[in-house]
Amino acid sequence: MDKEFTNKTLLITGATSGIGKATALRFARAGASVAAVGRDEAALIRLKKELDSSSGQFLGIRADLSLEKEAEMVVSKTAEHFEGIDVLVNAAGHISSGTIENTSLEAWDAMLQINLRAPFILMQKALPAIIARRGNIVNVSSVTGLRAFPGVLAYCVSKAGLDQLTRCAGLELAGRGVRVNAVNPGVVVTEIH
Repeated sequence: MDKEFTNKTLLITGATSGIGKATALRFARAGASVAAVGRDEAALIRLKKELDSSSGQFLGIRADLSLEKEAEMVVSKTAEHFEGIDVLVNAAGHISSGTIENTSLEAWDAMLQINLRAPFILMQKALPAIIARRGNIVNVSSVTGLRAFPGVLAYCVSKAGLDQLTRCAGLELAGRGVRVNAVNPGVVVTEIH
């Protein structure tokens, strides 16, 4: 990937830790301009320092993606700053334990807000910019979207929903030159695990 993403803009959520951060660093090294989204302002500042040696540009955006207006702001700020979006990477995620018997409605809603609703909003709002550049959407799902695991009910459901959102959007957008894919990693040692 030696500078093959020069003149490309990536919008990456969950960019201050784990898979999202690794994605931001990798694509910046490949020359991409990166709009990095995270909740932690200090972590965004640290990420900017790590990316300073790359040839691409950096835009850090502090946002709570569980709030629709902030998700919309992320897209508009990125598209305006970089004059478009080539790739959207939905890497922000939330996990908590719980079974069918003890998962609270609050925990259920929090999981679906970040893992399913936020990617839907971001995809929908970024779509005009992505279609204009015949770009890509990558949703970071989980092996739990493909098979059931005990003790993480809401997480499994949210990731299965994300996988189906990905498949449906992929079918709908293929004819417009936009690829939509999900990656379904197993357990990765990150701040979440």
